[in-house]
This record gives sequence, C-alpha cells and structure tokens, in this order.
Amino acid sequence: MMERIESDTLGEIRIAASKKWGAQTQRSLKNFPIGKEKMPLELIQAFGLIKKAAALTNSELELLDWDKAEAISDVCDELIWGMLDEEFPLSVWQTGSGTQTNMNLNEVISYVCNEEKQQKNWLHPNDDVNKSQSSNDTFPTAMQIAVVLKVKERLLPVLEKVKETLAGLSDVYKDTLKIGRTHLQDATPMTFGQEISGWLTMLEYNERMLNDALKWMYELPLGGTAVGTGLNTDPDFPEKAIQMMKRWTNEPFVQKENKFHGLSSKDQFVFFHGALKALAANVMKMANDIRWLASGPRTGFSEITLPANEPGSSIMPGKVNPTQIEALTMVCVQVMGNDTTVGIAASQGNFELNVYMPVIIYNTIQSITLLADSLDSFNQRCLIGLKADKKQMKQYVDRSLMLVTALAPVIGYDRASQCAKQAYEQSKTLKEVVLSSGLLSEKDFDKYTDPRKMV
Repeated sequence: MMERIESDTLGEIRIAASKKWGAQTQRSLKNFPIGKEKMPLELIQAFGLIKKAAALTNSELELLDWDKAEAISDVCDELIWGMLDEEFPLSVWQTGSGTQTNMNLNEVISYVCNEEKQQKNWLHPNDDVNKSQSSNDTFPTAMQIAVVLKVKERLLPVLEKVKETLAGLSDVYKDTLKIGRTHLQDATPMTFGQEISGWLTMLEYNERMLNDALKWMYELPLGGTAVGTGLNTDPDFPEKAIQMMKRWTNEPFVQKENKFHGLSSKDQFVFFHGALKALAANVMKMANDIRWLASGPRTGFSEITLPANEPGSSIMPGKVNPTQIEALTMVCVQVMGNDTTVGIAASQGNFELNVYMPVIIYNTIQSITLLADSLDSFNQRCLIGLKADKKQMKQYVDRSLMLVTALAPVIGYDRASQCAKQAYEQSKTLKEVVLSSGLLSEKDFDKYTDPRKMV
C-alpha cells in the first residue's frame, strides 16, 4: 500500500496515500479501535455547513483571504452533498468533545484545497479552516443542525404519510361496529374508525411535540470557542455565520445568548429525545393493538387481516407472521434505550464542557433514522394493506355481555350486573336472560341495546 508521511505537534505519522485526512485523524484511527459505530454522516454534513459559513464570514470580516474562503466553500459543497463520505471514518468512541472529528473535517478540507491548488501548505487546517472556531462550539452546533435537518427532511414527512393512511382507514371504517376492550376484557361497542382515530391523534400529538422540542435546537452556540467566552473570534462572527446558515437551510437558527450554557449543557437533547421516546411509546402501543387485533387466523381475535409479505416459519407451512410490526416494535425498544443513554450522557457536563457529545448525537440520529425508516416500511408494507373482518367484528359485538351497560340506567346497575353474570355462567345471550327474567320486552331490549346508539 502506498503511503505518505504527515506530521503534527506530536511528530510524523504514516497515512495511506489514497486518503485525504491528516495526522490527527490518523492518530484517532490508531488510538480508538473501538466498536464499529462511526460518526453519523448527518453530523459531518452539518459540519460542512459550519465550515463553509465560517470561511465566508471570516473573509467578509477580512480575517481570511477570499481565494482561501472560496476554496473552502467549494470543498464544503462537495462534503455536504456526500461526495467525500469515505474520508470520515472516525469512531464514535473517541474524545468526548468530538475534537478529532472536527479536525477530520479541517484536515480533509485543507488537503483537498491544497491538492487542487497544487501547493502542499497553502491552506492550514487550524489557522485557516478552523479560524474563529473551536471543537467545543462547532461540534454542539453541528449536532443541533444535524438533528433539525434530519427530522425535517426525513422523520416528519414519514409521520405525515402514516397519518394520511390512518385518516383514510378511519374514514373507511367510520361505520364499522366492533367491540371495545379495556383491561384485555370486553367493553362497550365502538366503531373501528373511532379506534383508528385514537392512533391517528397520538401521532398528531407526537408531531406537535417534536416541533415544540425542535425550537430549542435552533439556538446555536457557535462563537463560544473554548469555554464560552468567544476567545480568538470576532464579536460579529457568530451572528453573520449563523445568518448564512439560516438562509441556506431555511431554518430559523439564531445565536445562543449564553454560550456557557450552550457548551456545558445538552438539556435540549434530553428534551428533544424525550419527544422521540414519546413517539416510540405511542407507536409501540398502536403496533401492538394492530398485532393483537390481527392475531389468529383461527384462534386469535382475527378482527383484521394484514398483508402476507413472506413465509413466517421454517417449520410450520402456511404460517404468516406480523413481521413489520415486530421490526417496528424492536425499533421502539431501541429508541427507549437510546433515551436513557442521552439522558445520562447529558448529565455529564463537567464544568465548561459536556464530554459525552459523540454518544449523544450518535444515539439521537440513530433514533430519528430508525423511527423514520421503520414507520415508512410499516406504512408501505403493513398499514396500507390493513383490512377489517367485518363479519368477525359483528360476531363479537353480538356476543358481548357488555351491551348490558346500556341497560344499567333502565333496570339498575345491580340487576344489569346479575343478568350479565347469569348469561356468562349459563352460556346464554344477554337478550335471552333479560327476556326470561321479565325485566324488559323484546322491543325495549332491542331499543336500549342497539350498538349503533352506543357509539
């Protein structure tokens, strides 16, 4: 393998000639051979926005030559569009400030610029690409930008699709009667459309929660540099750079007023991931409802049918399982676990800097990605093909003893309870017991226990 020699303050180090990173990136690769989890590319692309804005702002403030700023900006465009993804190989399990990833960006950008300029030391990774910045303010800024863009571009659009499917199903089955269930026991009647509307409203609330939580991500700590004081940064730098990124992304990013808070605390990630956990909880509940209602086909509830996507068993011929639901609910469990990690990591903001930032952004991006991907798959391969078995639903309604609830105001709670108990013990219908007791005529019984009047 062809190699080249690069150097930093610790001396020389060999790097594969085909790679565009520098000495600090290579040392990180060597010193942290831990796991297979890599820094999310969403974070790298957000960093590209920051480096581009920083270069152009520094040029505007006459702190960086225009030709250097333009070169950095052009490489950042390549980076943002994913054209340099293979140059960012660093592990999540590195320094807790993410410094090595920031330097990975600085080194790749400077290397590409120097390569194009055909001058090895024309652009310096620290003096030029990292000008007016520190890992301590750029890494959390990139974290927040990455979350905002990922949620807006991926998760919220998928949620909208699922809501559309549920709204359609709720309308289709708005008049389809079924028995309600509480405590896994028979309850009073409802329509299937009403049941689905509960799932729909859960996701509508989750959407609002996510949008509410995002507003705390818009306050960027850029300009705080090492500890929040803004040392080595022009006072106008953060506002100008953030305004650029606001225009480019069409997102309402603003400068964080207290950068000491911005560097040391990650409370906005705890709050935001709590909204992801709330979504996971509601999705888990909805998915399990659907799984129960589709149980069978002969010995379960069998009130709905789901698409048969693949064989379900290696030993039982003809078996079909709710696999999309199983994948979705496993994702929900993972997200709930990630929430614990984010919460604990955010509590570790020792003095002026949180040093658990890589694991916070890794888990947050993973949660967003898994929820979006699994909900999209669940919607396409399960929810859209969901169908109600109206005959089975009607049989359950007709057999239910909880129709007696409508009789309580007429014959009294105690008598109604006795009738339900007798019907159950004697395997009779509620109507048979009530009529034989002489409590009501058949006409009155039918009038009071009409399921359609109960929904």
